Amino acid sequence: MLEIRPAAERGLANFGWLHSQHSFSFGSYYDPQQTGFSDLLVINDDRVRQGRGFDTHGHRDMEIFSYVLEGALEHKDSMGTGSVIRPGDVQLMSAGTGVRHSEYNASREEPVHFLQIWIVPNRKGVEPRYQQQYFAAAEKRGRLRLILSPDGAEGSLSVHQDARVYAGLFDGAEAQRFELADNRYAYVHVARGALTVNGQRMQAGDGARLRNVREIDFSAGEDAEVLLFDLRPTELPLY
Repeated sequence: MLEIRPAAERGLANFGWLHSQHSFSFGSYYDPQQTGFSDLLVINDDRVRQGRGFDTHGHRDMEIFSYVLEGALEHKDSMGTGSVIRPGDVQLMSAGTGVRHSEYNASREEPVHFLQIWIVPNRKGVEPRYQQQYFAAAEKRGRLRLILSPDGAEGSLSVHQDARVYAGLFDGAEAQRFELADNRYAYVHVARGALTVNGQRMQAGDGARLRNVREIDFSAGEDAEVLLFDLRPTELPLY
Protein backbone atom coordinates (compact mmCIF):
# COMPACT_ATOMS: atom_id res chain seq x y z
CA MET A 1 0.00 0.00 0.00
CA LEU A 2 1.25 3.48 -0.93
CA GLU A 3 -0.30 6.44 0.91
CA ILE A 4 0.66 9.90 -0.39
CA ARG A 5 0.71 13.01 1.80
CA PRO A 6 0.58 16.05 -0.56
CA ALA A 7 3.02 18.86 0.11
CA ALA A 8 0.17 21.37 0.50
CA GLU A 9 -1.14 19.48 3.54
CA ARG A 10 2.05 19.92 5.55
CA GLY A 11 2.23 22.17 8.60
CA LEU A 12 3.66 25.65 8.12
CA ALA A 13 5.71 28.00 10.27
CA ASN A 14 6.62 31.35 8.74
CA PHE A 15 8.65 33.76 10.86
CA GLY A 16 9.87 35.97 8.04
CA TRP A 17 13.50 34.88 8.33
CA LEU A 18 12.38 31.20 8.37
CA HIS A 19 9.85 29.44 6.15
CA SER A 20 9.42 25.88 7.41
CA GLN A 21 7.04 23.18 6.22
CA HIS A 22 6.53 20.17 8.48
CA SER A 23 5.76 16.71 7.10
CA PHE A 24 4.99 15.56 10.66
CA SER A 25 3.82 17.25 13.86
CA PHE A 26 6.44 19.70 15.08
CA GLY A 27 6.48 22.78 17.31
CA SER A 28 3.09 24.48 17.32
CA TYR A 29 1.84 22.28 14.46
CA TYR A 30 0.07 19.15 15.66
CA ASP A 31 -1.89 16.61 13.67
CA PRO A 32 -2.68 13.34 15.50
CA GLN A 33 -2.53 11.51 12.17
CA GLN A 34 0.95 12.86 11.44
CA THR A 35 3.14 12.08 14.45
CA GLY A 36 5.91 10.31 12.58
CA PHE A 37 6.22 7.01 10.75
CA SER A 38 8.09 4.12 12.31
CA ASP A 39 11.27 5.72 13.75
CA LEU A 40 11.10 8.71 11.40
CA LEU A 41 9.87 11.57 13.58
CA VAL A 42 10.56 14.87 11.76
CA ILE A 43 11.02 16.12 8.21
CA ASN A 44 11.22 19.90 8.17
CA ASP A 45 11.64 21.62 4.80
CA ASP A 46 13.43 24.82 5.85
CA ARG A 47 14.32 28.00 3.97
CA VAL A 48 16.39 30.52 5.92
CA ARG A 49 17.05 34.09 4.81
CA GLN A 50 20.51 35.52 4.31
CA GLY A 51 22.54 35.91 7.50
CA ARG A 52 19.79 34.49 9.74
CA GLY A 53 19.41 31.20 11.55
CA PHE A 54 18.70 29.20 14.68
CA ASP A 55 20.39 30.48 17.82
CA THR A 56 22.10 28.03 20.18
CA HIS A 57 19.64 25.44 21.49
CA GLY A 58 19.78 21.94 22.92
CA HIS A 59 18.85 18.38 21.90
CA ARG A 60 18.98 15.02 23.65
CA ASP A 61 18.55 11.41 22.55
CA MET A 62 17.82 12.07 18.90
CA GLU A 63 19.53 11.33 15.57
CA ILE A 64 19.36 14.60 13.61
CA PHE A 65 20.58 14.99 10.06
CA SER A 66 20.60 17.89 7.64
CA TYR A 67 20.47 17.61 3.86
CA VAL A 68 21.20 20.84 1.98
CA LEU A 69 19.45 21.47 -1.34
CA GLU A 70 20.59 25.04 -2.06
CA GLY A 71 22.96 27.49 -0.41
CA ALA A 72 25.18 26.86 2.61
CA LEU A 73 24.39 26.05 6.24
CA GLU A 74 26.85 26.86 9.02
CA HIS A 75 26.87 24.58 12.08
CA LYS A 76 28.54 25.05 15.48
CA ASP A 77 28.04 22.84 18.53
CA SER A 78 29.13 22.18 22.10
CA MET A 79 31.32 19.27 20.94
CA GLY A 80 33.61 21.84 19.33
CA THR A 81 32.47 21.06 15.81
CA GLY A 82 32.20 23.87 13.32
CA SER A 83 31.46 23.35 9.64
CA VAL A 84 29.58 24.64 6.60
CA ILE A 85 27.48 22.16 4.66
CA ARG A 86 26.50 22.62 1.02
CA PRO A 87 24.53 20.62 -1.58
CA GLY A 88 25.85 17.06 -1.59
CA ASP A 89 26.87 17.17 2.07
CA VAL A 90 25.03 15.15 4.69
CA GLN A 91 25.50 16.09 8.33
CA LEU A 92 24.45 13.77 11.16
CA MET A 93 24.43 14.71 14.83
CA SER A 94 23.73 12.05 17.45
CA ALA A 95 22.54 14.16 20.39
CA GLY A 96 22.76 11.38 22.98
CA THR A 97 23.31 12.71 26.51
CA GLY A 98 22.96 16.27 25.26
CA VAL A 99 24.27 18.70 22.66
CA ARG A 100 23.84 22.42 22.17
CA HIS A 101 24.25 23.81 18.66
CA SER A 102 23.40 26.66 16.32
CA GLU A 103 22.62 26.68 12.60
CA TYR A 104 22.92 29.74 10.38
CA ASN A 105 22.73 30.66 6.75
CA ALA A 106 26.40 31.01 5.90
CA SER A 107 25.68 33.53 3.13
CA ARG A 108 24.87 37.23 3.37
CA GLU A 109 23.55 37.16 -0.19
CA GLU A 110 21.66 33.91 -0.84
CA PRO A 111 19.00 31.98 1.10
CA VAL A 112 19.65 28.41 2.21
CA HIS A 113 17.20 25.57 1.58
CA PHE A 114 17.66 22.35 3.53
CA LEU A 115 15.86 19.42 5.10
CA GLN A 116 16.24 18.73 8.80
CA ILE A 117 15.27 15.18 9.67
CA TRP A 118 14.97 13.45 13.04
CA ILE A 119 15.16 9.71 13.60
CA VAL A 120 14.42 8.22 17.01
CA PRO A 121 17.49 6.31 18.29
CA ASN A 122 17.38 2.70 19.43
CA ARG A 123 19.00 3.58 22.75
CA LYS A 124 19.29 6.62 24.99
CA GLY A 125 22.25 8.13 26.72
CA VAL A 126 24.90 7.52 24.07
CA GLU A 127 27.95 9.74 23.82
CA PRO A 128 27.19 12.65 21.46
CA ARG A 129 28.91 12.53 18.09
CA TYR A 130 29.07 14.45 14.81
CA GLN A 131 29.52 13.09 11.29
CA GLN A 132 29.64 14.73 7.87
CA GLN A 133 30.09 13.22 4.43
CA TYR A 134 29.95 14.51 0.86
CA PHE A 135 28.07 12.43 -1.72
CA ALA A 136 28.73 13.58 -5.27
CA ALA A 137 25.81 14.01 -7.67
CA ALA A 138 27.30 11.29 -9.89
CA GLU A 139 26.84 8.77 -7.06
CA LYS A 140 23.10 9.56 -6.95
CA ARG A 141 22.42 10.08 -10.65
CA GLY A 142 19.76 7.62 -11.80
CA ARG A 143 20.15 5.49 -8.69
CA LEU A 144 19.64 5.43 -4.93
CA ARG A 145 22.81 6.01 -2.93
CA LEU A 146 22.95 4.79 0.68
CA ILE A 147 23.72 7.81 2.91
CA LEU A 148 22.77 6.57 6.42
CA SER A 149 22.83 3.06 7.84
CA PRO A 150 23.25 1.29 11.22
CA ASP A 151 26.75 0.07 10.36
CA GLY A 152 28.14 2.79 8.08
CA ALA A 153 27.99 0.47 5.07
CA GLU A 154 29.24 1.69 1.69
CA GLY A 155 30.73 4.83 3.17
CA SER A 156 27.43 5.99 4.64
CA LEU A 157 27.04 7.77 7.97
CA SER A 158 26.29 5.55 10.96
CA VAL A 159 22.93 6.07 12.70
CA HIS A 160 21.81 4.65 16.06
CA GLN A 161 18.74 2.88 14.64
CA ASP A 162 17.71 0.02 12.36
CA ALA A 163 17.10 2.50 9.55
CA ARG A 164 18.67 3.14 6.16
CA VAL A 165 18.35 6.31 4.14
CA TYR A 166 19.02 6.61 0.42
CA ALA A 167 19.26 9.68 -1.83
CA GLY A 168 18.69 9.71 -5.57
CA LEU A 169 18.57 12.04 -8.58
CA PHE A 170 16.23 11.14 -11.44
CA ASP A 171 15.53 12.86 -14.72
CA GLY A 172 14.03 11.70 -18.01
CA ALA A 173 14.52 8.00 -18.67
CA GLU A 174 16.52 7.35 -15.49
CA ALA A 175 14.81 4.73 -13.35
CA GLN A 176 15.47 2.29 -10.53
CA ARG A 177 13.62 -0.50 -8.79
CA PHE A 178 14.33 -0.78 -5.07
CA GLU A 179 13.59 -4.06 -3.29
CA LEU A 180 12.61 -3.93 0.37
CA ALA A 181 13.45 -6.81 2.66
CA ASP A 182 10.63 -8.80 4.24
CA ASN A 183 8.69 -7.08 7.01
CA ARG A 184 9.94 -3.53 6.36
CA TYR A 185 8.24 -0.18 5.87
CA ALA A 186 9.41 2.64 3.62
CA TYR A 187 8.88 6.37 3.40
CA VAL A 188 9.58 8.44 0.29
CA HIS A 189 10.13 12.21 0.39
CA VAL A 190 10.47 14.18 -2.83
CA ALA A 191 12.88 16.98 -2.01
CA ARG A 192 12.46 18.75 -5.35
CA GLY A 193 11.24 18.21 -8.88
CA ALA A 194 8.75 15.47 -9.68
CA LEU A 195 8.80 11.73 -10.34
CA THR A 196 6.62 8.65 -10.45
CA VAL A 197 6.72 6.17 -7.56
CA ASN A 198 4.94 2.85 -8.10
CA GLY A 199 2.73 4.48 -10.72
CA GLN A 200 1.83 7.50 -8.57
CA ARG A 201 3.00 10.96 -9.58
CA MET A 202 4.72 12.86 -6.77
CA GLN A 203 5.77 16.50 -6.63
CA ALA A 204 8.28 18.44 -4.53
CA GLY A 205 7.37 18.23 -0.86
CA ASP A 206 5.12 15.21 -1.24
CA GLY A 207 5.68 12.23 1.04
CA ALA A 208 4.52 8.63 0.81
CA ARG A 209 4.15 5.87 3.37
CA LEU A 210 4.64 2.36 1.99
CA ARG A 211 3.52 -0.75 3.86
CA ASN A 212 3.37 -4.35 2.65
CA VAL A 213 5.36 -3.46 -0.46
CA ARG A 214 8.36 -5.41 -1.71
CA GLU A 215 9.30 -3.34 -4.78
CA ILE A 216 9.47 0.45 -5.19
CA ASP A 217 9.85 1.78 -8.72
CA PHE A 218 11.24 5.27 -9.37
CA SER A 219 10.81 6.66 -12.89
CA ALA A 220 9.85 9.61 -15.13
CA GLY A 221 11.80 12.14 -13.09
CA GLU A 222 11.72 15.84 -13.82
CA ASP A 223 14.88 17.20 -12.17
CA ALA A 224 13.90 15.11 -9.14
CA GLU A 225 15.81 14.68 -5.90
CA VAL A 226 14.35 12.08 -3.56
CA LEU A 227 15.04 10.47 -0.18
CA LEU A 228 13.99 6.91 0.62
CA PHE A 229 13.78 5.70 4.23
CA ASP A 230 13.94 1.92 4.85
CA LEU A 231 12.37 1.48 8.30
CA ARG A 232 11.21 -0.97 10.94
CA PRO A 233 7.52 -1.99 10.73
CA THR A 234 6.28 -0.01 13.73
CA GLU A 235 3.48 2.54 13.41
CA LEU A 236 4.67 5.12 15.93
CA PRO A 237 8.13 6.11 17.17
CA LEU A 238 9.03 4.20 20.34
CA TYR A 239 10.17 7.23 22.30
